[in-house]
Amino acid sequence: MEAHISFERQRLIGLDAPRPLIISGPCSAESESQVLQTALALKKLDRVHVLRAGVWKPRTRPSNFEGIGSVALAWVRAAGKATGLPTAIEVANSRHVEEALKAGIDILWIGARSTANPFAVQEIADTLRGTDTPILVKNPVNPDIELWIGALERVNKAGITKLGAIHRGFSTFERSKYRNKPTWEIPIELKRRVPGLPIICDPSHICGRTETLQEVAQNALDLNFDGLMIESHVRPGEALSDAKQQLTPEETGQLLSKLVFRHESVTDVLTRTKLEELRERINKIDHEVLNIMAERMAVAEEIGSYKKQNNITILQASRWDEIVRTRLEEGQEKNLTKDFVMKLFEIIHRESIEHQSRVMNE
Repeated sequence: MEAHISFERQRLIGLDAPRPLIISGPCSAESESQVLQTALALKKLDRVHVLRAGVWKPRTRPSNFEGIGSVALAWVRAAGKATGLPTAIEVANSRHVEEALKAGIDILWIGARSTANPFAVQEIADTLRGTDTPILVKNPVNPDIELWIGALERVNKAGITKLGAIHRGFSTFERSKYRNKPTWEIPIELKRRVPGLPIICDPSHICGRTETLQEVAQNALDLNFDGLMIESHVRPGEALSDAKQQLTPEETGQLLSKLVFRHESVTDVLTRTKLEELRERINKIDHEVLNIMAERMAVAEEIGSYKKQNNITILQASRWDEIVRTRLEEGQEKNLTKDFVMKLFEIIHRESIEHQSRVMNE
């Protein structure tokens, strides 16, 4: 389905918004001094452009720290004034929006749990109508790009054109080194569906711990994301929420200094010419791949016809097991990852079944 979103990319936080945009600050605003100390330390880095802090925290269990609440808005705003940094917080309902705007918070974001609920997003969008506040929309908890785009559309239809997205990863039952699996193909698809939409990566929530922050942050920059949201706390060991994923401001500076900020476009003529030559080779290979796939499916249809004549079932488990085993071995010899080869042949197998089924049920 086509996405209907109208936005002004350059007006996300102002006409002079830097790229990549770095948003940083504590997971939760826990005290006035904690917010101010963190903000002042981040300002010294001269690399952070927006101060973030959690005022209301949606937690899975009611016994967990759910944020200080409204009183913390003044702390965040005061820290923003003291540093000259724009401020950003999460909102989950109309009251949050009203109080945040009244307090003078500069940027609001809609969290993953709220994005998954169209009623909650619509309530927020209706409250924002008539304002000019920049809004960022986090991906929903589950890997559903339609929910993500739908939330962006609802906010946009309320008249918000200072609009961006935040990729914070997706919940999964699979064992993973991530707190929330990045599933990069979904934000990449969002880039394709909504060209030019600013997308910020939140490696803190993807990783869940500081050890892998650099890897994920660099991957996001390599994929041409527009910025990063990194949680930073003046004393992470004392944090009341998500302590393991927060860096000190000094560690945040060290992380940013290690990242490679790559060029968005190529200006050198020789480099551009070489890239065009290589891309043309890719185009030819892709053409050959499609021809080979069409030939493979033609053979699959012949197999389907033979099975129909002899009243044989489509799925032959032993044959599929043989394909998986032999293709994985061959793929490894050709320096292709096991995950890629498995996904590739699962797609080919599904398409082959579709072709056989069509022939057998004509």
